[in-house]
Amino acid sequence: MELEETPTRLRSKPTWLISKAAVRAHRLIGEAMAASGGRAYHFAILATLDEFGPDSQARIGQRCGIDQSDMHTMLKELIEQGHVARTSDPNDRRRNLIALTRSGRQRLTELDTTLSGVQRDLLSALSATERDHLAALLVRVLE
Repeated sequence: MELEETPTRLRSKPTWLISKAAVRAHRLIGEAMAASGGRAYHFAILATLDEFGPDSQARIGQRCGIDQSDMHTMLKELIEQGHVARTSDPNDRRRNLIALTRSGRQRLTELDTTLSGVQRDLLSALSATERDHLAALLVRVLE
């Protein structure tokens, strides 16, 4: 997309710009994750478990914004890869908890490095200070 060929009225609308940036970011993330044999959802799940600890499938999905049918598929993949484990909740045997494994911590570090590279590529026109400012502004918009 050539931005200079885009009508000024569109280029002046933050919602349009955010949408276009999101499409580009999604494409770059998908390509980078595929090249590393991962998925963006894998990163989100592993990061959630790393930060908040073991939890139910439903709660992890809520924290990540992942639909339950997609969560089932993503957890199945992560369990098969040895990055997470499903265990019985010691406080409620009817409930399962999903926990990060040592392998999952290593995979999280790998995926984090991959995503950091995407951030650098996507935002290469911005200084480090501008990137931090953009992130802070986007957090405010989303809160």
